[in-house]
Amino acid sequence: MPDTPSAPLLLGNQPGSFPHSVLAERHPAIIQQVREAFPYEPAQHRALDELRANCTEGVIEPLPADAHDRDHWETWGLREYTGRSWFDVPWLWSESWFYRRLLQAVGWFGPGPWQGIDPFRPFKLAELDSAETDQELAALDDLADRPAAEQAQALLHGSLWGNRADLGFRLSAEGARTADAAPGLVADDSDRLWSLLDGADGGTLFLVADNAGRELVPDLLLVAHLLRTGRIGQAVLHVKPCPYYVSDATTADVVDALRRLTGAGGAAAAYGRLLWSALADGRLTLRAHPFSSGPLPYQEMPGDLRAEFASATLTIVKGDLNYRRLVGDRLWAPTTPFADVTAYFPGPVAALRTLKSDVITGLDAPTEAALVAAEGRRWRTSGTHALIQVRDAR
Repeated sequence: MPDTPSAPLLLGNQPGSFPHSVLAERHPAIIQQVREAFPYEPAQHRALDELRANCTEGVIEPLPADAHDRDHWETWGLREYTGRSWFDVPWLWSESWFYRRLLQAVGWFGPGPWQGIDPFRPFKLAELDSAETDQELAALDDLADRPAAEQAQALLHGSLWGNRADLGFRLSAEGARTADAAPGLVADDSDRLWSLLDGADGGTLFLVADNAGRELVPDLLLVAHLLRTGRIGQAVLHVKPCPYYVSDATTADVVDALRRLTGAGGAAAAYGRLLWSALADGRLTLRAHPFSSGPLPYQEMPGDLRAEFASATLTIVKGDLNYRRLVGDRLWAPTTPFADVTAYFPGPVAALRTLKSDVITGLDAPTEAALVAAEGRRWRTSGTHALIQVRDAR
């Protein structure tokens, strides 16, 4: 991957920048939200206070000698960064380190009675059980009567927009491919995505999941549709091995989402039953590789993970964080070709992403100019724009 002055690594040490605001403001706010969501004990409150002070004013400290993942983190850069400010190391690394330390503070790793208790579960369930989710699942009943191509495109856009997906809104008399079906779409390689799957002949789709709740549900719906229609014969869903970035999906979140689908009735329940049986018979497989919650870009993935992705007909990488890991967490010129920065990837890869950080590649010059003229830099981080990008060359 190119490393040029035009694409510096993102750090958090510039006041006023988006990365700085995440480290200085968002992380302390997350600590407070987690503290209020559970009746934690005094030792956990002390550990959370220490983490808040350390992540905003202190330096990166080593893990305890008996930490189960110490070897992973030392391989991932902990030895190099120990003793440095959180703001002076790569932003992607600092963010990942924050969630590792947060899990330690609340006792998730154990031993003890709080082992394995997801500190973000209340937020995930509240979203999954919301009235908005009811409305989106009910819209699937209307979708069932639409032509197959329209169903496929609507479900693709639902997965793309995540918790901004309103399938009822996206379905129109003109079909889901109209210009307003996905407002704010700044790059659209969906035709290339479908061409890869249409030529798969029952191949394998890998989907690297992003968030739980109302973002995971449309991902699962897309997988179910592809299995049902025979565009793929098998799907592999990569989730996180531990709670991460507040809402990133874990195996428990997949189970919660499937229960939500199967209990919804109508078309949603049919999708849920299909996925439930697909897990039971091996057509759908879950993966929770340690690297999935690591602090490094996918260019540095280990050999076993590289081999998995190399075997896929197509890998779909979902969401903003995974996009940063896919292209490298750098301030690329927006017109930097997506194919160039993903050339290392071992097989065909597609990115479905709403824009929530400064990292962006693959735009044409007129699109970038129009976005800058209308919104300055806000278009990069507002979550009101999205992209579908594909690199299909092996």
